[in-house]
Amino acid sequence: MKKVIIYILIAYILGANFGFAKESFEDKKKQIIALYNSNNLEEAYNMISKITEDERDYELWYILGNISQDFNNETNASFFLQKSIMLKPDFDKAHYNLANIYLNQGKYNSAINEYKSALKYKKDFPYYYYNLGCAYLGIKDYKEAKNAFEKAIKLKPDNADFYYNLAYSYKQLNNDKEMKKALETYNKLKAE
Repeated sequence: MKKVIIYILIAYILGANFGFAKESFEDKKKQIIALYNSNNLEEAYNMISKITEDERDYELWYILGNISQDFNNETNASFFLQKSIMLKPDFDKAHYNLANIYLNQGKYNSAINEYKSALKYKKDFPYYYYNLGCAYLGIKDYKEAKNAFEKAIKLKPDNADFYYNLAYSYKQLNNDKEMKKALETYNKLKAE
């Protein structure tokens, strides 16, 4: 009897299927995503860490990047997000999150490039334009900042912060009339 149990155990370890299937990559990935979405970040991170780098897809690298960013490890977050982008260059969310890291670090030109990459693949997300505008403010390109904030406002006209930064851009461009209009809208939205 012991030999039978040992053979079954060995067969299971080696991957033979005796009615109990080995957990698939997709099942693991679903678990990881569920853990991540329920804010069990350490557990999600640990599960991903058990998957070899070659087996990780762009989504797992993206999740690793986000978790690292949540744990204030921007160096790892940048690396993981770049890995995600390498596997799926049109993954706008990875470009956006990487751009946010660069913006935080004051690497405005790198942030601008990544926001533009995100916008290539998703043109209707207002925060891509808004943060692009913030990056332009960082390099004191107020005209481009204004343009980006205006595009963000077209997509989401009820966001007060968009108008505040638009007003600042107009101020820097010496356009007091438009600055006042933007500030009025900002104050109106803040009061609501």
